Amino acid sequence: MINETALLESQTLRCSVLDRTDVLDRVKTLSLLPDGMHVTTAMVATYFEVGLEAIKSLVKDHRTELEANGYGLLTGEELRSFKNLSGIQSRTRSLALFPRRAVLNVAMLLRDSEVARQVRVYLLDVEYQARTQPVENPVPADVVSLDDRIDQRITHILGKTVVPMFNALIETSGEHQRELIALRAGVQRIEKRLHQHNARLQRLEGRREDRPLAGVMAAMDESEVALFVATCPFTRDAQNIAAESGITAVHRGLLEEWSAGAVLSVLE
Repeated sequence: MINETALLESQTLRCSVLDRTDVLDRVKTLSLLPDGMHVTTAMVATYFEVGLEAIKSLVKDHRTELEANGYGLLTGEELRSFKNLSGIQSRTRSLALFPRRAVLNVAMLLRDSEVARQVRVYLLDVEYQARTQPVENPVPADVVSLDDRIDQRITHILGKTVVPMFNALIETSGEHQRELIALRAGVQRIEKRLHQHNARLQRLEGRREDRPLAGVMAAMDESEVALFVATCPFTRDAQNIAAESGITAVHRGLLEEWSAGAVLSVLE
């Protein structure tokens, strides 16, 4: 599982979880303005139990990112219209407003707040559980094509687990950045080759509706394993990621043996 401090450094990782605004109320109740949608700078500071200047400083440093997530400063006619619609009584000439999405954004940027840290930990825990839940297929098995089943497995293994982890690590790791970029490109090439290989197998096996699957594809359907195959060695970090995700890493040496006819132990 990715450490919560990664959210402080990676904007890509922050953007991937910004829809999880429900975690704010699970950590602590967030009070809203009468419009039921926004909070002020002072209300944000109260929620995170920090000083007002801490929030103002954060907005100054990350204004573009926060504005992309709904933060705005109302003045003039916009401010008068908002006061009339929301019933707010205030004589200020400007009013900064944060929607829930921007408040969650603040939680992923604010370092000196225990509440913000708890939000980050809870956020990543919820996201990790969502990624590792088994994929449920509501379509009856007898009407799902072989190609659909392979596509679902590829999407679940590569799209939901491996690629997001590599993206996050690329953002936070300078030492292995080039290697991880190469591995991510390798994943995309493998996905394309799997589709091509599946098309060839379908032609060779000539499956009919009146007989069961046979050969390699039947074994793949029954063993429920995830393989990550590459023509290069894996680093220890990459192997650890694969092990934590339940993926069997087939490196250059194993691939050579497998191509020569050896049986992978995980497929026995």
